[in-house]
Amino acid sequence: MATASQSLFNMTVASDNAGGNQGLLMPKLQFRFRLNFLNFGLGSTAGLALTKQVIDCSRPNVTFQEIPLQVYNSTLYLAGKHQWQTLSVNIRDDASGSVSKAVGQQIQKQLDFVEQASAATGQDYKFQLNIEILDGGNGTSAPVVLETWECYGCFIQVANYNTLNYGTNEPVTIALTIRFDNAIQAPLGSGVGAPVNRVADGSTGSVTGIGGTTS
Repeated sequence: MATASQSLFNMTVASDNAGGNQGLLMPKLQFRFRLNFLNFGLGSTAGLALTKQVIDCSRPNVTFQEIPLQVYNSTLYLAGKHQWQTLSVNIRDDASGSVSKAVGQQIQKQLDFVEQASAATGQDYKFQLNIEILDGGNGTSAPVVLETWECYGCFIQVANYNTLNYGTNEPVTIALTIRFDNAIQAPLGSGVGAPVNRVADGSTGSVTGIGGTTS
């Protein structure tokens, strides 16, 4: 006779074989995360001010353009160039002005609004943003990073200082739209950025896939 705890293993999607259930996998939770801003603003602590005041953020999204190939009775499609979509980050603006100062410094690195002088190269202002999903640890039990999205070549595309309102109890916020060049999942090998075997040099392969010849 199964015990109460053993019955919990059946509270999931049944596997192919009877009695093969292993219980549900623990999900990653949306509220267990942190953002690390590297080379953001001026000074080593500018990004830390934002880390402590983050409200929410989006995760990376990638889109592939399509290349249509017109053939006899059909149209085939290949994956073309990809584009990473922008990230949205909402941050509380603190009373000490640390967040507003850090954001202002980063924007000023991209363009000097007083002198109307732009940065000479991208490396003069671009920063790295790491989005880390945590396990819930804190204090004496240090949090374990379950997954990291490392976003490279970041810059602020939009800085929205939002509104003030006598009729609300909400904190003042700054909404950032961040454009970046590339992103990988860490640790390496666990997802985006993992090594993949490619077609041998000199081989042309084929354009078909499922249900046909693979490349």
